Amino acid sequence: MLLMDYLNEVQGKRAHDPYFDSAAASPGRTVWVPGALIVGAGPSGLATAACLKARGVPSLIVERADCIASLWQHKTYDRLRLHLPKQCCQLPLMPFPTDFPTYPTKQQFLGYLESYRTRFALEPVFNSAVETAEFDRRCEVWRVKTVVATTTARPQEVEYVCQWLVVATGENAEAVVPELDGIEAFRGPVVHTSSYRSGEGFAGKKVLVVGCGNSGMEVCLDLCNYKARTSLVVRDSVVHVLPQQMLGTSTFGLSMWLTKWFSIRAVDRFLLLMSRLMLGDTARLGLTRPKLGPLELKGLTGKTPVLDVGTLAKIRSGHIKVRRGIKRITHQAVEFVDGRVENFDAIVLATGYKSNVPTWLKEREMFSEKDGLPRRAFPNGWKGENGLFAVGFTKRGLLGAAIDARRIAEEIELRWKADQTKVK
Repeated sequence: MLLMDYLNEVQGKRAHDPYFDSAAASPGRTVWVPGALIVGAGPSGLATAACLKARGVPSLIVERADCIASLWQHKTYDRLRLHLPKQCCQLPLMPFPTDFPTYPTKQQFLGYLESYRTRFALEPVFNSAVETAEFDRRCEVWRVKTVVATTTARPQEVEYVCQWLVVATGENAEAVVPELDGIEAFRGPVVHTSSYRSGEGFAGKKVLVVGCGNSGMEVCLDLCNYKARTSLVVRDSVVHVLPQQMLGTSTFGLSMWLTKWFSIRAVDRFLLLMSRLMLGDTARLGLTRPKLGPLELKGLTGKTPVLDVGTLAKIRSGHIKVRRGIKRITHQAVEFVDGRVENFDAIVLATGYKSNVPTWLKEREMFSEKDGLPRRAFPNGWKGENGLFAVGFTKRGLLGAAIDARRIAEEIELRWKADQTKVK
């Protein structure tokens, strides 16, 4: 059965079932979605819906949480700011307000997203968790089954049927919790950064932060500012730390500009030279740099360099201790791989997030089962087969998501107009 045959069948069902093509369909119903179905109401999903709307293509967003940008609203610490300048993080068709600082706060960014949603009249269907999404080759449509959270004891189901499916659940859908020997015996609190809000409740306590990415470094600084006695575990002992700004501008913006004129390796040499001049030799602080430069490493592995916002100064002054990897944990102590043993009151896991796409998308060509990311690297990972698209998986933050949102909207618009012509 081809799509046109399926649509004719849908028309017959519409005549008898007023809920069939309604986005507000009663649980247990099947919903036909004209245009695109977008899974995820984070910045990537909102950007794609806005770009489609600007091109006259309808879409529907389904979101498992009860709000837009749930990662930002529910799983980020209070002191968080955008690590990149606002011009690198704004969504398509609507810049940040001119009075926003270069690095907007968490609350400013959330306010911007809410204004974005209002401006483009985007109305996601909340509390709708996707269980499976599978391409129906007989009908040439995607069937997306969701479980709707309700006030009743029993969850309800809604199946969405669409021609184009946009995966916008992102690289940070699920918290990564490492297996650490003995951690279940630890008597103090063990929290992932997704549950950490501020260091206020840790004042005067000895806290171990596991993970030295941007979140780990910033959480350490936050704890230190609240007078916690903080230690940082650098598990693989190698990390690139760069100043957030160089030569009066953002390091990220400067490096992107330089790559237009010079090779990545040449730009990496410049970044490392400037970092050495501005930050000193980080290896003396226990932060050995990888052999590959920061941009080359980012391109090959997706590992983002740390942009220092003051943590290095606290490490240098001794307020934050750097520790090697963990060997084992007991009820109140941690033994490190170098033999050192220390007591701690709490452990914060700054161990990142991962994609959850393989748990619900029944497709194995576009996304890797190993890490849940597109098999093809940026800029080629946004488009799959049979009307499947991905946004927010570029390892380049909101800038990459904005680029892919525009591409996806342009591609779907062409197909949408072609289909409209056929129907006429």
